[in-house]
Amino acid sequence: MKVDAPVDTLDALETRDPQERERDLMARLPQLIERARSAPGWARILQGVDSAAIDSRAALATLPITRKADLKALQTAARPFGGLAVTPVGELARVYVSPGPIFDPEGRGQDWWRFARPMYAAGVRAGGLLQNCFSYHFTPAAFMVEGGAARIGCAVIPAGAGQTEMQVQAIADLRPDTYVGTPSFLRIIIEKAREMGADISSMQHALMGAEALPESLRAWFRDNGVPHVFQTYASADIGSMAYETATGGVLNPGMMLDEDVLLEIVRPGSGEPVAPGDIGEIVVTLFNADYPLIRFATGDMSALLVDAPPSRCGRTNMRIRGWLGRADQTTKVRAMFVHPSQVNNIVRRHPGILKARLVVTGRMANDVMTLHCEVDGAPDAAQAAAIVESIREVTKLRGEVRFESPGTLADDGKVIEDLRDYT
Repeated sequence: MKVDAPVDTLDALETRDPQERERDLMARLPQLIERARSAPGWARILQGVDSAAIDSRAALATLPITRKADLKALQTAARPFGGLAVTPVGELARVYVSPGPIFDPEGRGQDWWRFARPMYAAGVRAGGLLQNCFSYHFTPAAFMVEGGAARIGCAVIPAGAGQTEMQVQAIADLRPDTYVGTPSFLRIIIEKAREMGADISSMQHALMGAEALPESLRAWFRDNGVPHVFQTYASADIGSMAYETATGGVLNPGMMLDEDVLLEIVRPGSGEPVAPGDIGEIVVTLFNADYPLIRFATGDMSALLVDAPPSRCGRTNMRIRGWLGRADQTTKVRAMFVHPSQVNNIVRRHPGILKARLVVTGRMANDVMTLHCEVDGAPDAAQAAAIVESIREVTKLRGEVRFESPGTLADDGKVIEDLRDYT
């Protein structure tokens, strides 16, 4: 394959012949199924399955789907991981608590979340310094970055989220070359640096995750001193799934799949794969010895990038078009998932609410979350304040409340409605 620039990848796995990669994945699949069945949850889900017979994509497609949306119920029935983890809790490195709550394990292997690949593609190199602005509190994103940095051999400023003036001062004093975190927080940092008159020009690279990155916001970053902006697609249960690459400073189309992920695109609500190039729900089979996931439906929509020339970066894996929406009503707001069950929890706390819908609006990564509540009678300020406090307690996010007359909200089954402007 001819590329326009010297191939520079994390390792040789990324440039394998696609047929070699496919043969390797299919050869590993039966062992993955057999290992997963040693966990009680997978033993139940995969009951009667002949592990040795699951050696092709067609055979894999006969197995049941396990949905991310079902994790809370599975984990409530069997703490902490729903019987889906092979490694005992005491032998893990960390246990995380994501909103829901959902519990996520981390094993002890090097770069356990496989985050070195997106970081390397974004320009992180040995001997560099990055500012890690993902939260270190309860959720794993910051530790994904730590694991990737350790594999690459670069130093990390464990900045976390918040304390914007300190963030700016650290960049101005320590001169990191890379920001890793959410798009919205980088914008806040840049605006604060401008207000303070601080020089943060050392930060030329950014790896974004956990929120949508509209092209208008990417262009804003370029116009404001961060020319190399990359997006990664990861989750707290799977880790890195796909990431952007560039050649000669120009982004390549699509997002490159991780080497330990077997991806299917299926028709939402079913396990049936769609035709290549069609939009559907992302389903992942993850080759992870501690926490194997078999046909795990993420709830995210995407499509395979087909009829496109090989990526000029030299990587040969399949590519997806990126995040194209949600297959269910679970919605990410300011880097945190909000579940319909959380909205129902809020409603149960306030008997005066007849019906409710959480509406998310805003643009350019400035999300506004408003709970529209049908109530009978005249609401008062105390009731509004109590509901706002419940929103914060249940979702860990700030939200507003708007009262509606009975019968105002549409009778369409929606609990969460995403009306954000992604243009």
